[in-house]
This record gives sequence, C-alpha cells and structure tokens, in this order.
Amino acid sequence: MKDFVVTPWEVKGEVDYEKLIKEFGISPLTQELLERIKKHTKELHPFLERKIFFAHRDLDWILDMYEKGEKFYLYTGRGPSGEMHLGHLLPFIFTKWLQDKFDAKVYIQITDDEKFLFKNLTLEQTKKFGYSNALDIIALGFDKKKTFIFLDTEYSKTLYEQAIKVAKHLTFSTVKATFGFTNETNVGAIFFTSVQAVPAFLESVKEGRNVPCLVPLGVDQDPHFRLARDVLPKLGFYKPAVIHSKFFPSLLGKNAKMSASEPNSAIFTTDSEEDVDRKIKNAFTGGATTIKEQKEKGGNPEVCSVYSYYYFLFGKDEKELKQIYEDCKSGKRLCGECKQILAERIKKFLKEHQRKREEAKKEIDKFLIKD
Repeated sequence: MKDFVVTPWEVKGEVDYEKLIKEFGISPLTQELLERIKKHTKELHPFLERKIFFAHRDLDWILDMYEKGEKFYLYTGRGPSGEMHLGHLLPFIFTKWLQDKFDAKVYIQITDDEKFLFKNLTLEQTKKFGYSNALDIIALGFDKKKTFIFLDTEYSKTLYEQAIKVAKHLTFSTVKATFGFTNETNVGAIFFTSVQAVPAFLESVKEGRNVPCLVPLGVDQDPHFRLARDVLPKLGFYKPAVIHSKFFPSLLGKNAKMSASEPNSAIFTTDSEEDVDRKIKNAFTGGATTIKEQKEKGGNPEVCSVYSYYYFLFGKDEKELKQIYEDCKSGKRLCGECKQILAERIKKFLKEHQRKREEAKKEIDKFLIKD
C-alpha cells in the first residue's frame, strides 16, 4: 500500500480506510448500528447502504439518547477556499436527510477565517466564496426554520466567547502533535481548532442545558473533533458524536480525492454542460485499451472513476449499480456508453441544482445568523 496523507488541510495518495480507522481510533459503522438507524428512519440513505459514511464516534450513544427522548442537533461545515464541487456536497446531502428524518436543528459553520489563515487568500476572497458556498448548501433544501448558517468572521462575538473557554484547555504541544504544526505556523492557525469546536456545544449554551450533537463530516476533519471531545467534558458539555464519510474520488483516477486545486479532477456545482461533457469524456476508466479487448476481457470498475460517480451519487439504486458493475466486468458495457449516460445524469442534476442555487439568493438572509 502506498503512503497516503489525511489531514484537515491536505488529502493525497490512495486512502486506505481500514488503516485510517485504526490510525484515527474511530469505529466502523456496523450492521447493528445501521439497523438501529433504520428503526427510526424507516429506510437507509444510499450513503449508509454503500458505506460511503463508514465510521463514527459515539453514534450508538446519540441513538441511546434519542431513544430516551433526548433530541440531538446536527453540526457540519465548509471551508470556503473556492467554489464547491460534488464531493463537497456529500456531508450536506446526508445532513439534510438526517434533519428530515430526525427533525433536527442544523448549525453550518463557514470557516472564512480558517481559509484566510491557512491559504494564500484574502479575507475578502474567503468571504465571497463563503457566500457562494452558502447558496449551494441552501439549494439542497434545508429547513429554513431549523438551519443556521454563519461565517465565522460575522459571528465572531458569539464564537469567540466560547472559543477561548476551549482554548484555555488546549496546549500548544497537543495542537502541534495533532496537526503537525511547527514553530513557523501562525498563531491564528494554532488557535483555530478552538473556534471549530464551538458549534459542537453552542446549542447547549443557548438552551442552558446539555443537548447532544452529531457531526457528519469528511474523515479528514476528525482531528478537530478528537480535541473537542477531550475538552468539552471539562467545560461541562457532552462530547459531540461524529459520523465520517469517505472522499469522492477524482476523475483523474488513482483513487485520489477530488481537489478544488485541480479543476479537471472534479465536477463543480457551477460547471456548464460543456464542462461536464469535456471532463467526463476525459475521465479515467477501468476500460481496456481497445473496444475489442474490452468486449473479450471486460473492464475493471474497481479502479474506474466513472463507476465511482455512479456509486457515490448517480446510481439509481442498488440493483442498477450491480448491473453496471457486472456489465462492465463482462465486457457488455463499454466506456463510451457508460460516460455518456453519466454525463447526462450529471447535467440534469446540475441544471436543477443551479436553478435552486439561483433561488437561494432570495432566501439566504433567512438562513444566515450574524452578531
């Protein structure tokens, strides 16, 4: 297995999720847990069926509390360093489903401060991206009465008062060991994890009582919540429960993650139909070098970025996914046809998403909270 890197700011290489479970000390999602979720939701989201959300911290506890009559709230977020691609939508699609199924409040933190501190971007740029990203999030259909979106720089009075309580219990050596910081790291970056911890107990502060919190996130963000889970009990709050997703693979293959810094690796929510056609046409596949060879020997969906798009977001159901897989392996399904069908589905999805994104411009003030 090749080396891979997974941190909140960098994901590279072929990610071994089994190894990551051990390294991060997280728990795999078991069939028993999935059945417990299904008992309340009546159905499982495809992301759960397909193990796209694959691991957790204390999900069993959240369900215990819920079954005792303690409702939980949801917290997730977005680091606005550019426009959003389809991979960025996964935690939000899942969070929206959880909101609907459990009638839960949702806090969505847009970390314009983080991207300013960690990237070569101005605050004006990160704020602009933040507002643009908020439109993509709202377009997914969150309940405006129960969804609270904020940019850190616009909610800083509320956040800072709580963040310093977290920061008082974090030492530089702990943060340095967790994130690999050096003496050259700016002090804003060192402090930032204290800010990201706040929404995990903010509803408890507002309610004046402990409220359980569930955080759906990409597994790269887990280190922030390892620290939050250590500190929050010292402040008298529950540890947040966490449910982790895998990364949407790159169109360029090699099991790499989609990357905003490599435009051809991903489909962005703002892409045109021409962009989609071009990117899917050039996508890495598991096909053979010639049609004749593919018909004889079949393709390899395991390494195919096109198949991964069906698997993550564009397969109609488990039956269709299985059929695509088997037809590819047998040589019955050719890459050109497979790409064409996928491109049409993505364009249909984007057309609808972009329409809702435009409508969200009129609604954004109903979702945003500021000091």
